[in-house]
Amino acid sequence: MDYCKVYLKPKKEESLLRLHPWVFSGAIQSIAGSPEEGDLVAVYGSNNRFLAVGHYQIGSIMVRILSFTERTINAGFWEERIGAAYQLRQSLGLVNTPTNNTYRLIHGEGDSLPGLVIDVYAGTAVVQAHSAGMHYARHQVADALKEVLGDNLQHIYYKSEATLPYKANLGSEDGYLYGGHPDEVALENGLRFYVDWLKGQKTGFFVDQRENRSLLEHYSKDRSVLNMFCYTGGFSFYAMRGGAELVHSVDSSAKAIHLTNKNVELNFPGDERHQAFAEDAFKFLDKAGENYNLIILDPPAFAKHKNVLRNALQGYRKLNAIAFEKIRPGGIIFTFSCSQVVSKENFRLAVFSAAAQSGRNVRILYQLTQPADHPVNIYHPEGEYLKGLVLYVE
Repeated sequence: MDYCKVYLKPKKEESLLRLHPWVFSGAIQSIAGSPEEGDLVAVYGSNNRFLAVGHYQIGSIMVRILSFTERTINAGFWEERIGAAYQLRQSLGLVNTPTNNTYRLIHGEGDSLPGLVIDVYAGTAVVQAHSAGMHYARHQVADALKEVLGDNLQHIYYKSEATLPYKANLGSEDGYLYGGHPDEVALENGLRFYVDWLKGQKTGFFVDQRENRSLLEHYSKDRSVLNMFCYTGGFSFYAMRGGAELVHSVDSSAKAIHLTNKNVELNFPGDERHQAFAEDAFKFLDKAGENYNLIILDPPAFAKHKNVLRNALQGYRKLNAIAFEKIRPGGIIFTFSCSQVVSKENFRLAVFSAAAQSGRNVRILYQLTQPADHPVNIYHPEGEYLKGLVLYVE
């Protein structure tokens, strides 16, 4: 294992001894060698004791740990890690069942592969790198995927232009690493949907809301549903299958509205219960009357960095306050935050403040999080990014 060596300051190895997968810049005493961003480095304590091996990067987090044992990061490593993740998804009943072929295969630190996300849609794996190291490893990752998934994999699409650190100047281009031009229709809980991994947000669909969409379905019967920030309409077509009286989908993106309409038509052709609107969410809510008794608030991340946390919490308060004001008595609100820097406590406080402002009597029915194929490494609690509340409003 011939890697550059990173030495930590005294007493700074404690987080690694607790198996936390990040090394912060302030913990580093010295570096032997001249690693480039994305290189593999070995991390040592101040007493020259080996601690871990990981990807080096420039920034606050300087090393993302791949292994806490002294080993070479080679083809066998990638096959082992991806194989373990695949086995977990199989045990969860998510892999190529009669009703589902969509799941997250790799969830960064949750699968001990920091900086890597892989979502599977039918026979296509969409790979997303969030670090230079994972970008450089993309072909090894692709080879391991082919080895582990075998005949269940026909295509690998690499989609990282928007997620890689821009200062690294990696010149990444999205494109197929294997196969190409697959069918873009996937299956989730028996419902079909188009996935736009070429131009869509994230990997093309928000797989992390699968179980929350299923819960919404059970509360939709005979309700008038408003799906804010609908993106590709996931909550909308679940609500329709649940027997909603009407469903209105809203997103500021005309492209998202087009895809929502396609997805609804794919599952419920000619169904007139659904209408979609390409409008700003806040403006739409402001002018909406008391027409709805089930509202979904699933906005994009209001805060990606701690320095904008305060503004984000104000955004959540404002959004939820309007929903509390508009929803009919006996209505239900599904409200979410996908911002990792917004804690469960901060999110709840923002929603509670909005409820108090409305003067409505509000009860919590469920507290929601991400599904099991988005696991949280117990040594990395920061990985619990999705927060949700289901609220009953009198």
